[in-house]
Amino acid sequence: MQTKKWLICVLFLLGISSYGQKNTAKIALENYLKQIEQQFDVKFSYAVSDVANIKIQKPNTGLTIAQTIDYLNANSLLNFKALDSRYITVSVANKTISFCGEIVASDTNNPLSGASIILGNTLKGTTNSKGVFNLSNVDLNAYLIISYLGYESQQIAAKDFFSTSNVCKNIFLKPTKEELNPVLINTYLTPGLQKFTDGSIVLTTKKFEILPGLIQPDVLQSIQVLPGIESTNESIANINVRGGTNDQNLTLWDNIKMYHSGHFFGLISAYNPNLTEKVIVTKNGTSAEFSDGVSSTISMFTKNELSTKFSGGAGINLIDADVFLEIPLAKKWSVHLSGRRSITDALNTPTFSNYYKRSFQDTEINNNLNADAKSDFYFYDYTAKLLFDLNENHQLRANIIGINNALDYNEFQDDQNNSEAKSSFLGQKNLGAGAQWNAKWTDKWTSNFNTYYSKYNINSRDYRFLNDQLLTEANEVLETGAKVNIKYKPKEQLQLLAGYQITETGMLNQTTVSAPSYSSTKKTVLINQAVFTEAEFRNNRTFLRLGMRFNYFQKFRKLLFEPRINLRQELSNHWALKLEGEFKNQTTTQIIDFEDDFLGVEKRRWVLVNNTTIPIATSKQTSFGIEFKKKTFSIDLTGFYKIVEGITASNQGFYNNFQYKNAHGSYTAKGIEFLTNKTTSNYSIWTSYTLSKNDYEFDSFTPPSFPNNVDIRHSVTFGFNYNVMQNLSLSIGGIWRNGHPYTQPVSGSETTKSGNTTIVNYDNPNSSNLDDFKRLDASISYKFPISASAKGILRAGIINLTNEENIINRYYRVDQSNTDKAVEVNNTSLGLTPNVSFRVNF
Repeated sequence: MQTKKWLICVLFLLGISSYGQKNTAKIALENYLKQIEQQFDVKFSYAVSDVANIKIQKPNTGLTIAQTIDYLNANSLLNFKALDSRYITVSVANKTISFCGEIVASDTNNPLSGASIILGNTLKGTTNSKGVFNLSNVDLNAYLIISYLGYESQQIAAKDFFSTSNVCKNIFLKPTKEELNPVLINTYLTPGLQKFTDGSIVLTTKKFEILPGLIQPDVLQSIQVLPGIESTNESIANINVRGGTNDQNLTLWDNIKMYHSGHFFGLISAYNPNLTEKVIVTKNGTSAEFSDGVSSTISMFTKNELSTKFSGGAGINLIDADVFLEIPLAKKWSVHLSGRRSITDALNTPTFSNYYKRSFQDTEINNNLNADAKSDFYFYDYTAKLLFDLNENHQLRANIIGINNALDYNEFQDDQNNSEAKSSFLGQKNLGAGAQWNAKWTDKWTSNFNTYYSKYNINSRDYRFLNDQLLTEANEVLETGAKVNIKYKPKEQLQLLAGYQITETGMLNQTTVSAPSYSSTKKTVLINQAVFTEAEFRNNRTFLRLGMRFNYFQKFRKLLFEPRINLRQELSNHWALKLEGEFKNQTTTQIIDFEDDFLGVEKRRWVLVNNTTIPIATSKQTSFGIEFKKKTFSIDLTGFYKIVEGITASNQGFYNNFQYKNAHGSYTAKGIEFLTNKTTSNYSIWTSYTLSKNDYEFDSFTPPSFPNNVDIRHSVTFGFNYNVMQNLSLSIGGIWRNGHPYTQPVSGSETTKSGNTTIVNYDNPNSSNLDDFKRLDASISYKFPISASAKGILRAGIINLTNEENIINRYYRVDQSNTDKAVEVNNTSLGLTPNVSFRVNF
């Protein structure tokens, strides 16, 4: 009897087992549909591609045709609809699904708490303590990006989560190979902006969401929301980082040094953001491998991974149109291409009209009373990158970038005897080419070799009708360089770096005048060699980078030592202290000439130091701060002190008695930067404030000390981003800051004689300030699918929403009708300026 009971139990369990196996068996959907057609004498109408590679769990037998259709609709991503008793249509479902996932570390099988879940470039939340997340009403065509500090991000299609069960899908993340310098804040102000442990800010263009007034991820515009970064004349060609001038920012594009950064005389970035993968901005504590930028380092990198499938995108806005392509050539080869050109010479838009008015105000072009005068302006840029992976340990890269701005200006003069036409021209170009070899020799030893060529030139022909004079000018920079880095990683927490760099820079400045006849050509060349070393240590709470750079200038027989430090120490899970410091030097600078300018527009020329009248600029900077971070809320407070020596009066752009004097001096900038940011899955809100004091010191001037031209004591930026729905985002924000200093004429004695010339008699330098600068900007972004492989993005932005008339520069000139008086000249900022863009990425 006992044996019989055991036998019954065994047979019962076997029956359950076989039943379960039968229910869990999967069959190709296409084969199952053929079985149904034969069983019920029906016909399914479908595209083969829609059902290919789809498997479903085969249902129990005994279902009717109606029950079978219901089962297929519930257990697949397709729509099954009976048209009549015989014909059934099959179509791709337009569904939303809800699901959950569990994020697990592949190396330890431990759940990852706090992993970021990004859907459609929008942060949707983080995983809980068990590594689990839940999402609802997600479009089947959407993609999720799962990221976690120290692990490789993973992109997963939403349809891969589809399941009829309630079991969460397991997602395994692999440890990343780039563990030195990890992400500290994954979403900083807006998706696509991140903060690294060493204090640098990184813009990842493909993840970029939206910022006030912007219609694309332009790094040189985006970084101006950060404390300590200003543009006193709202131009990206004049970005001031902690009181420095624009030429004190080192700009690198794939390790190629660039000497030109803007289109439309600084109102538009010269770097196409759609092929630029990430941009790193460092204000202090720079790695020892970089120098030649005493204010900041802006490093742009294009995508460095081989493309396995053809992809790209194209877009147009009210200023320009662009296209980029990623083309796989073979298993180990691919090429990335991009191009952009202005449309303003073919289409006159409100955006172009405002940019034109802003750029050419108070110039020969705008002030010319000749009704027949005509000007044409256009720009373009292009890039190409060839990628070759010899094997998994050796990568070769070669790239090229070209930037071009051109302005043609024609004047016509008619009198009783003849008609005469004169043509003026201004052209700016920057061509860069580079090659890199990245090698991994062992798990502990790696190396990188980089070489580049950069050529910048500006040429102008300016015919002046008034005195029948032809002025031609040229400024050319030719630079070549090579750098080798060797990295050794003896332990997981420690990395050592040693390297060597050599740079040769040549510059030419040429001026010719027809009446009176005059010609001047100046050429200079400088070779700089450097050896650098660095140690970087990191554990769970400490980040420390110590470095030293030795620079040798053979021409001057001069050796400069540049120590660097970058320390971040966590005090608890929420609080951390940071200390940064650096010595840096710079051997190139821009001089500003208001007399021999290019058509009244471009006034800057690059020159090399000579160690006498133009000394090597050197900077010493230190900063100390405290950080607080709790979940989605962060606070950053930093105090800084910076002194830059070796600046010249000719590169400061003085509008006062020092305008034509040759002297060199220094400036000292000190202040406090504050930023607070709250970021959730639906919104981000931030406020930044900078308190700064910036003063010149020129021993040969009277007075020797006075406020810097970019001394802005108080500056505030604020913004609010809101995700109205999954694909629709709004952003609004603004800027308020003190007006920068300017110099007034002496009251009651506004002009004075200098030989036979009457000039403005200026009072104490920079003793007055312009009115406060105020601007409110707004943007809207909408993303939508065009097809299974193509996505559309429609964005609109408005700069200066309230149409504030901000004065960004003020100077004086002698009144020609009464030489005892000085006339006030004001340059104003952009008025209300809309722009719209449409993009397709595939």
